Amino acid sequence: MAAECSKSKCAILFAKIKESNNDVWPIVYSPNYNITFFGMEKLHPFDSTKWGNVFQYLQDSNMISKDTVVCPTEISKEQLLEFHTERYISSLNWSSKVAVITEVPPVACLPNFVVQRRLLSKLRLQTSGTIIAARLALLRQWSINLGGGFHHCSSDKGGGFCAYADISGALKTLKTEGLINSALIIDLDAHQGNGHQKDFKDTDWVHTLDVYNGSIYPGDYKAKEMRNLLAIELRSFTADEKYLDKVSNGLDRIFSMMGQSSPDIIAYNAGTDCMVGDPLGQLSISPQGIIRRDEMVFRLARERKIPIFMVLSGGYQPQTAQVIADSILNLKGQGLITREPNL
Repeated sequence: MAAECSKSKCAILFAKIKESNNDVWPIVYSPNYNITFFGMEKLHPFDSTKWGNVFQYLQDSNMISKDTVVCPTEISKEQLLEFHTERYISSLNWSSKVAVITEVPPVACLPNFVVQRRLLSKLRLQTSGTIIAARLALLRQWSINLGGGFHHCSSDKGGGFCAYADISGALKTLKTEGLINSALIIDLDAHQGNGHQKDFKDTDWVHTLDVYNGSIYPGDYKAKEMRNLLAIELRSFTADEKYLDKVSNGLDRIFSMMGQSSPDIIAYNAGTDCMVGDPLGQLSISPQGIIRRDEMVFRLARERKIPIFMVLSGGYQPQTAQVIADSILNLKGQGLITREPNL
């Protein structure tokens, strides 16, 4: 394992974690996740300090501290090219391209070195965090990256504030290194996860459950041609009872699709833009509904003894961070996540 892990910075960090004691939670976070961009970040509905706010709420609740979480290092271009095309990564050297991807037009007017430093480096750091979280899940049965979930980005195209395909990258990295043979993506963000659907369109080793509002962005019908996809489209303003029933039913169905086989890992894209009042998700799930949803997914993973890593994805309201923190605290209270490894 140590030899395999020496292939990249993320892998080296993983090896160090493996050799360390169990004082750290398998929670990945860096204060450099947060984006401050001369105020331009406010031109997009995305709360660019959500990640730090989630950390702060968990710290205030005495669950974690900066010394008890895993801090990632930024992913390199070489690593990105393991799951992105050269042409796509090179296109990010044009600020106009980044402006389109992040949906913040004034970014096009800035020198690219500024865009790289103040924006893209933050997203690269979160991408590294997702890969580390995937590794940690194999080691500790569960993990959470307090960032990531850029599910609109594929190997050759970004969009919807998603510049790097962190979910695809994490799974492809584990598969390449022989750490997994199969995976399940559970995507419960309010938007279709078209990026990873395109990346795994013709593969047999990845199954995907995607429950989303079918009447909003991105409406990518081509991505829905993914071979092992179970897509459940919701109507706008769907509320708790119907939503949780759809998710529960979807979980049963996706495992039925997989037959006797069980995935080696679950990638859980836990977007909170399905919460009532979200301007982009346009669903009506209560904060308690979000908490029950996350508990449902983690309980399934626990009962089936499948490692799971969670990423935060979308969520565009000031109260979103508190709901995410409350959900993580509930998972802890229910005994579904613990500091000790090998649950």
